[in-house]
Amino acid sequence: MIPVTRMATGRGTVSSRLKGLHGKRPSGFSSLLKPVVFWNITRACNLKCIHCYISAGPQPDPNELSTYEALRVASEIVEAGLPLVTLTGGEPLVRSDLWAIARRIALSGDIRLAISTNGTLISRGTASRLRKTGFSYVGISLDSTRPEVHDAFRGMAGAFSRALRGARNALEAGLDVGFRITITRYNLEDAPRIVRLAREMGVPRVAIYLIDLLGRAGENLLPSREELRATVDRILDEAISASDTTEVLIVRGNFAGIYLADKLAKTREEFLELLSLLGSHGDCGRRSISIYPDGTVRPCQFLEGVIVGDLRRESLETILSPSNPRLKPFLEIGSMLSGSRCGKCPFKGVCGGGSRMRALRVYGDFWGDDPLCFIDPWEIASRWGL
Repeated sequence: MIPVTRMATGRGTVSSRLKGLHGKRPSGFSSLLKPVVFWNITRACNLKCIHCYISAGPQPDPNELSTYEALRVASEIVEAGLPLVTLTGGEPLVRSDLWAIARRIALSGDIRLAISTNGTLISRGTASRLRKTGFSYVGISLDSTRPEVHDAFRGMAGAFSRALRGARNALEAGLDVGFRITITRYNLEDAPRIVRLAREMGVPRVAIYLIDLLGRAGENLLPSREELRATVDRILDEAISASDTTEVLIVRGNFAGIYLADKLAKTREEFLELLSLLGSHGDCGRRSISIYPDGTVRPCQFLEGVIVGDLRRESLETILSPSNPRLKPFLEIGSMLSGSRCGKCPFKGVCGGGSRMRALRVYGDFWGDDPLCFIDPWEIASRWGL
C-alpha cells in the first residue's frame, strides 16, 4: 500500500483516525505477526464484476463457514489482538449473519472494524446499523465516474447511482467512507477523476488498486507500463490538490511508491524516510492476511491457490507463527524473488516484488518479475547513492 498523500504532503484523513498515522512517520499500526485481516465472509454477490478476484456469483460457496464457525474465528481474531478487520466478499451485506460476526469483533473494543462493499445495498437503515454495530469505515467500489462504464464493469444497470446513494447514506450516518477503484487499461483516466468526485462529495479516502490477474480478471485488462506511469503522475497531482480533504493511496504496485519517493524527495535523507514509510505498510503476508469464505487463510486476497492455513483445522495463532513453513516465504519474500529484475532489485525488501499473480499469469513464474513494474531501480539507487 502506497500512502500517496502522506508521502507528498504528510497529511492523512482516514488513516489518521483509523490507524493513528500522522505525517511521514513509518506505520507501527500492524506488524508481521499482528497483521490486518481482510475476511472474505462469502462468495455470494448481487453483482458480477468482470475483474472480480474471487469469482463471486449469486450463490454462496457451499463450503462457507457456518455462523458457529465464523463466530469462533471472530473470537480467535479478538484473542490474537489483531488491529483491523475488513469484512468483504463477494458482497458482505448479503450474508445475513454479518451483524453477529461484526458484533463479536466490535465488542472487544480494541479492534477497528471496516467493510468493503459495492455500496448498492447501503440504505439509510443499513448505514445506521453499520455505525451502531461498530464499523468505523466503509469502502465502496467505484470503477468510473461515468455511469455506463461503472455499470459495464459491475454487470448491472444502475449500479453507479446505487453505489453513490450508498456512499451518501454512509456519510450521513457519520461513517468514514472511501472509494475504491481498480484501474485497468479501460479506465485509467478515471483514477484522478474519482479523486475529484470524492472531494466534491466529502468522501475522505480513495484507494486506487492496480488490476491483479486472478478470478475473472484476464491479461486483456492490463495497461501498459507507460500508461501506468503517466496515470501515477496524474494521481499524484490530484492527490496534492485534494490533500486538504481527501487522502489517496495506491495498492498492489509498491514499485510505484519507489517511483514517487524518487520524484518527491529533495535529499537522500528524505528519500530514505519515504522508503521507510513505504516499507512499514507491508504487503501480501507481511502485515496482512486474508481469510477466505471456507476458512482457508491466504497471505492476501490477491493470491489464488496459495493457502498458508485452514481455520477449520488449526488455530489462527498457529497460522501466524513465524515457524509456519507456508507463511515463511512471504515473510522473507526478498529471498524468494527470482526474476531478472525483481530478484536483483535493490528495493525488493520495500516493494516485495509487486504482484505474484501478475508474474505467474504473464510470465509463468510465481516468483518472477511483475510485468507492470515501470521503474529502473538501479538508476534510482545510483541517484541516491545506494
